[in-house]
Amino acid sequence: MTTPAETDFDDWITATHRAAGDFTVLFVLMRITDRTVEPLRSAWLHVMGDETRWPDMVALFAGAKVPWDAAVFFRAGREGLVPDAEARARLQSLTRKLHEDRSLIGEGEFFNAEGLRLRLEEQKPH
Repeated sequence: MTTPAETDFDDWITATHRAAGDFTVLFVLMRITDRTVEPLRSAWLHVMGDETRWPDMVALFAGAKVPWDAAVFFRAGREGLVPDAEARARLQSLTRKLHEDRSLIGEGEFFNAEGLRLRLEEQKPH
């Protein structure tokens, strides 16, 4: 039985599962400061079914043992589920690119600690 959506994350993950079926998602925990966002820890998750909700993710994130402000999610690939070795390689590539170019966050699904959608905006120099 599907549990109701209570956050933007819940809406996103159920809609994605409805459209794609089971899939692998890469995610990166982020720290937000006044001037930047910083990648902290990353992992992947195989989404099997549409029961995953934001409190489940927050419980998973606790294992990272770092204070975080937001998380950004990327589908590991259009093919749905991705084998662990491939997910690991794609996650390593993604995190390397995120450290070089934070604008890539805009290509993912970005949520705050309450599971609400965020949008990254570049600050213009004064």
